[in-house]
Amino acid sequence: MTAPIDVAGAREEEIAPVRVATGSAKELVAAMPRLILEARRAAASVFHGLHGRRRAGPGENFWQYRRFNDGEPSNRVDWRRSARDDHLYVREREWEASHTVWIWPDLSPSMIFASPLVWETKRDRALVLAFALGELLVRGGERVAIPGLMRPTASRNVIERMAEAIIHFSGEWKSLPPPITPGPREEVVLLSDLWNPVHEIVAAIDHMAKRGPGGHVVQVVDPAEETFPYSGRIDFREPETGAHLMVGRAEMWARDYLAKVARQRELIRAETSPRGWSFAIHRTDRPASELLISLHARMGEARDTITRKRSSVKLGETEAA
Repeated sequence: MTAPIDVAGAREEEIAPVRVATGSAKELVAAMPRLILEARRAAASVFHGLHGRRRAGPGENFWQYRRFNDGEPSNRVDWRRSARDDHLYVREREWEASHTVWIWPDLSPSMIFASPLVWETKRDRALVLAFALGELLVRGGERVAIPGLMRPTASRNVIERMAEAIIHFSGEWKSLPPPITPGPREEVVLLSDLWNPVHEIVAAIDHMAKRGPGGHVVQVVDPAEETFPYSGRIDFREPETGAHLMVGRAEMWARDYLAKVARQRELIRAETSPRGWSFAIHRTDRPASELLISLHARMGEARDTITRKRSSVKLGETEAA
């Protein structure tokens, strides 16, 4: 239970951030059932169009029988199944070399924004994407984690686990995840509006990429942040600090604003591309399933690339020996 706030003698500017944080937390808790339901629907619509990760390999779970091929070791024959037919059969198991995917949904104050062009805040869309992606990955046999909040899990109720971890987080939400260094068999998915100073974003990516994991950076933006549809006298407010700027003719700022946004994205791409990481822009007026499909495909490509690189390294070591 949260302790009451003693406002005696406190200035309004000192109390206001506490009120905003408390109100945001309550709104998040109230919205969570709707976001979970929306995430399940998005995951279900995408899942039907995707092929799972299932393939033969080392594991414990039975997958299928296949015919025995000449040249294979005889100890691979399943004699009980073969006795029912005129052919020899091999019992294959399902590949279980799962990866861990670290998903970071940016829930900082700048994400609590929705222009009149849309009905959903960036925060809500980031959560729907994170939950739906977690569901898709666990269905595909992967493990999901949230940096600083939730350890890797392959639980069938992964959405509830993620939601619980987020609701019970008592710290201050940051745009970028806490420092983590995922291993080479892991991947990172960053869902943020990426309005931080670019050097902070570059430093975070550089730190997470130290051990060679796959990575995917998604900039979640409101359409108003893309098009700058403002004119006349506008009071712009910065949600992180509360600072504001009164502009007399906002339309005169559009060209410089859009050029600065484009430059920021160029710098992010310059950091992600050489590492083999993907960078995508997702507007909240587009369906969540649209990003999920493309992101899932990119993640599959990244895992295959990591596997090929690892295999080529092992092959090189064998040839050198």
